[in-house]
Amino acid sequence: MQAPVLSGPQYLREGLKLVLSPGLRLFVLLPLAVNLLLFVGLIYFAGHQFSLWVDSLIPTLPGWLSFLNYVLWPLFVVLVVLMVFFTFTMLANIIAAPFNGFLAEKVEVVVRGTDPFPAFSWGELAAMVPRTLSRELRKLGYFVPRALALFILSWIPVVNIVAAPLWLLFGVWMMAIQYIDYPADNNKMSWQDMLAWLRAKRWQSLGFGGSVYLVLLIPFVNIVMMPAAIAGATLFWVRERG
Repeated sequence: MQAPVLSGPQYLREGLKLVLSPGLRLFVLLPLAVNLLLFVGLIYFAGHQFSLWVDSLIPTLPGWLSFLNYVLWPLFVVLVVLMVFFTFTMLANIIAAPFNGFLAEKVEVVVRGTDPFPAFSWGELAAMVPRTLSRELRKLGYFVPRALALFILSWIPVVNIVAAPLWLLFGVWMMAIQYIDYPADNNKMSWQDMLAWLRAKRWQSLGFGGSVYLVLLIPFVNIVMMPAAIAGATLFWVRERG
């Protein structure tokens, strides 16, 4: 059954219910703790640097155009928020990748009602580390050149006005890739095949990625919603793949 384009919020709601259920809470606690520690550290650092970053990005305008600063400042605040959010999300998912992959496994077991995966053990979790980190590096290799191009664009006067909407669109697509890749990797789908699968379901993927992006922008709520996004992505995977 093909998911409707606007099914993203539904998947997140169902994912949140799943990760709060007694059978899955144990697998949520470790990634939750990692995300909380990283989030607090990044917010502390960003809080001290935020104004400096915004001021350095805003182009210097001649005196007669100074009134435009009132228009540009909110735009560049949004740009910095998107960049900080992106950094937090990527770092959190790289560090917590093995736990996230394991959570996706257990969600799939609950949804399908069958368990083709090895039983839980710390040894099994440790064995997932090389594979999941390798996959995260593939995501990083996909993300970095595109993010770097957007970052450079952000510093070009006048042209950088379009940077914020481009960051937003790229971020939505990356959220779909980031979270749907966990069940895809667990089921041994290659990176290129996973990208092709997402492109074939582009609007459904963007609908899910957009929903994830919006909730992850909310401070502290995003810590809880990261595991919910993994569960929601696994639901997306199971229902679309059959």
